[in-house]
Amino acid sequence: MTTLFEDAGVALAAIWSAKLRSFMTVLGNIVAVTSIIAVVALIQGLNASVSQAILSQAGADSFSIQQFPVVRSDEEFEAVRYNPRITLQEAKAIRRASSVSAVMAESTAVGRVSYREKAIDNTRIQGVTSEYVNFSTFDAERGRLMSPVEIETSRPVAILGWQTSDRLFGGTLDPIDKLIQVAGLHFRVIGVSSKKGTLLGQSQDEFVILPLGQFTKMFGLRNSLSLTIKPRDLLQIGHTMDEAAVALRAVRHLSPKQPDNFGIFTSGTILDIYHSATRGIFAVLVGVVALSLVVGGIVIMNIMLMVVTERTREIGLRKALGARRWDIMAQMLTESVLLSTSGGVAGTIFGALIATAVSSFTPIPAAVEPWAVALGIGITALVGLVFGLSPAMRAAHLDPIEALRRE
Repeated sequence: MTTLFEDAGVALAAIWSAKLRSFMTVLGNIVAVTSIIAVVALIQGLNASVSQAILSQAGADSFSIQQFPVVRSDEEFEAVRYNPRITLQEAKAIRRASSVSAVMAESTAVGRVSYREKAIDNTRIQGVTSEYVNFSTFDAERGRLMSPVEIETSRPVAILGWQTSDRLFGGTLDPIDKLIQVAGLHFRVIGVSSKKGTLLGQSQDEFVILPLGQFTKMFGLRNSLSLTIKPRDLLQIGHTMDEAAVALRAVRHLSPKQPDNFGIFTSGTILDIYHSATRGIFAVLVGVVALSLVVGGIVIMNIMLMVVTERTREIGLRKALGARRWDIMAQMLTESVLLSTSGGVAGTIFGALIATAVSSFTPIPAAVEPWAVALGIGITALVGLVFGLSPAMRAAHLDPIEALRRE
């Protein structure tokens, strides 16, 4: 009775004796696993990057109320297109709820930001109310944040995003206390936010934060406000969302039978929207790539059937010397699994290298997860086992006398 190590040794010797054929046999597995590992790594990197960006923008400890809920069709949009704008009076009503810790009203637009001869077009301009300091999504790496008094009195002060500051002032000038122009009005820079990076090549650091009163002077009241709400107890965020919805419905005089004419979002809600939009695409992509594994398995089965034919006399001799059917079957299966798994290992290495290269030279992030590596190698081992079963059974059932007579 042979051991697993003996079977592995015989299998490795057989594979090594026909190196070119072995390589051509597992080439399909190499290509398939390379593609799977690279695709999964890019998907995981993209998901992690999007999740981080959503959490940094929306905040994990808060939720928001906006003019429109999530709409997935033209019919749904028609039903909500006339939703009223969010107002500061409604923000004050929600703030009175007992479970609410802070309410920030904000509005955004795009405009031109300049300092002397340097200018940046289409910069995101964000107006906020005084309670913005209670939310972790705002910070000042240099200088300071705007004080509640400065916001409530609409002082002409501004906080710059890291890249906006870098493009206007470079690495030599200190932006603090410099006068810049935002949409034609002058503002004094009092702070610069920390660097947040990019998402799919789009910078998250090009913005200007102003008091909402100044924002309204520049852009009027045509933009609806968005409310960001922080609960007193994060564990009771669901209760706080209910209280906020009740307060807003009361201000808008909605009857119990009328639906909400606003949308409530958490960072989890936004992530669910993203995942529902991309899950099907990613599944189809991985599934199409995985089909090549089946092709690779069929190639392995055909080659192993040919190997059984070539080594008929060897198999007959082993049986004549006392090898049982299980011993022959185990040897052939071991050879098939090792052959397939070697392609999986090579494909995993190539896939990780390709994903790393794509991440290095493009804005698309990548993350090679240990489970993906284990899955890639495990699947190829399973492919070798499944598609090697038929050749192994054929070898095990050879008649030793007939096999020894075979030329």
